[in-house]
Amino acid sequence: MAASSIRPHLVVADAAGHIYDHPDLLLLCRRGQEWGLPRPDELMPLPDESELFRLPGRRAVGFDPQTGQTEIMEELAVAAFVAPAHTLTAHPVYVSDPDAPVLPLFAYGAVGFANDRLYVCAKRVDTDTRQIFRGIARTRLESMARRLAGAYPENRLMQHLMFNCVLRYACPAARNLCLGRYEAPLPVSHACNARCVACISQQETSSKICATPQNRLRFTPSARELVEVMAHHGRKETRAPVFSFGQGCEGEPLLEARRLVEAVQAFRAGGGVGTINLNSNASLPGAVAELAEAGLSSLRVSLNSARSEVYARYYRPEGYDFTDVRASVAAAKAQGLFVSLNLLYFPGVTDTEREIEALADFIAASGVDMVQLRNLNIDPEYYPTLFAGIDFGPSTGFANFRKRLQKSRPGLRFGYFNPYLG
Repeated sequence: MAASSIRPHLVVADAAGHIYDHPDLLLLCRRGQEWGLPRPDELMPLPDESELFRLPGRRAVGFDPQTGQTEIMEELAVAAFVAPAHTLTAHPVYVSDPDAPVLPLFAYGAVGFANDRLYVCAKRVDTDTRQIFRGIARTRLESMARRLAGAYPENRLMQHLMFNCVLRYACPAARNLCLGRYEAPLPVSHACNARCVACISQQETSSKICATPQNRLRFTPSARELVEVMAHHGRKETRAPVFSFGQGCEGEPLLEARRLVEAVQAFRAGGGVGTINLNSNASLPGAVAELAEAGLSSLRVSLNSARSEVYARYYRPEGYDFTDVRASVAAAKAQGLFVSLNLLYFPGVTDTEREIEALADFIAASGVDMVQLRNLNIDPEYYPTLFAGIDFGPSTGFANFRKRLQKSRPGLRFGYFNPYLG
């Protein structure tokens, strides 16, 4: 059945946690402050390995096609957290109770039910299957993690990745290291020079966000430990090895630039091949240039906006500003690095006129090679409150957003994962 003919019904949850669809009301979706029916081009079956959340203190709202009115339910709203390689294009509509808690740091997609299946407002943006684990038993992964940790008893980084990341958090990147495939995560820094509102590894005591999905790295790996993990992964993944500094369980890796330079140089000097990538806030242009000279292959820059004020209200940088981010991208391109934007996409903000215009100008001027479309993990009602007094203009939708960026730089790639560059 064509997506244009699908009219999903509202999905709700009762107090006992049972999730079911409403027989009469249709799914509504939210983009920023705007409510509306799903656009015909943004519905897709809920991908495998996605999750459903019931949202505490939030009453579901549906659309009655007979009356043309919205209806607030007693039941709780339901949202979908989609599997990797997909980007959410709209949030669910609900009305929050006065005492509703701020939601944990996940992405919340509008989800409905039609034709005996769940549909979500989302798009697949990458065909890579690197974070699909269907058919791989959890017990097998856990056994492999323990064996790998046992093989490197003196390497604190390998111990952290296996015992903390695989066994405690089921981190997809660490799981792939365990399996010897795709991209190896290399967290290195426990400090950061930004105070991101939705930092997934550390929150200030005064934060309204009561919990983070994971705890931050508590030590600084040595260059030797980093190289040892890289060498191990390079022996296992011989087809398309990627090594990535800068993970969700750490601060800003550029604050350990000298250590990274030492590790990259040692790995390359030992014959190490593959794509060495840095996931970063790109706050230190000089350090980016040093890493490029040492043998770095690519830079992925975390970004919520190409407008300095919008950027600053979310990242709350300390000792740098958005001009440094621009300078880091310029330094990376001058050294021939492949540059991606890790764009934290938020429906109703990122796809608005002012944001698209600024981002398109930035991409065209800087020569960015790729935009990785990641959802911003944050409460859908909380994020817009950060930008009081800033004009965004109307939401254009995800499809128009992509078309506008593509037009700004022909050949611009879209995706979700750091690519292997050969």
